[in-house]
Amino acid sequence: MLRLSKLTDYAVVVLMRLDAEGGVRNAPALAQATGVAEPTVSKVLKLLAHAELVEGQRGAGGGYRLTRPLAAIPVSDVIVAIDGPIALTACVDGAQGGCEAECLCQVRGQWDKVNDAIRSALADITLADLRPPGQGLRQCGGHAHAAAPVTTALPAE
Repeated sequence: MLRLSKLTDYAVVVLMRLDAEGGVRNAPALAQATGVAEPTVSKVLKLLAHAELVEGQRGAGGGYRLTRPLAAIPVSDVIVAIDGPIALTACVDGAQGGCEAECLCQVRGQWDKVNDAIRSALADITLADLRPPGQGLRQCGGHAHAAAPVTTALPAE
């Protein structure tokens, strides 16, 4: 099963919150606003800063801010920042020594096509694309959260 890690999911939540609130926000404030544990938010922010998706500001009133708008942050950048390179198999991109059957494998190198397609799809979707239309903030358990997308029922035929 292909599934993003919880940490990557939390990273997207934190980035969306930084965008929604604007300016500089610290880890405790982001933890409170998102409902994600503060140590997890701190870890995510450090990884995102290392990948230059956010930048930290020290001192009083310090915290983190986005380095570019959500429309300029592909989902693939967030995944790579948190989980490392996107790779479906150990032998993708010609890697050696990741599989005990690699010398006999008949599909070695063929997974690259699938991997490239997934990377391309994730690179074509930005965080702005994940934001629901008319996004606002809603209260949930005492915390402000991004509003759920509004759906409109289709007329019956």
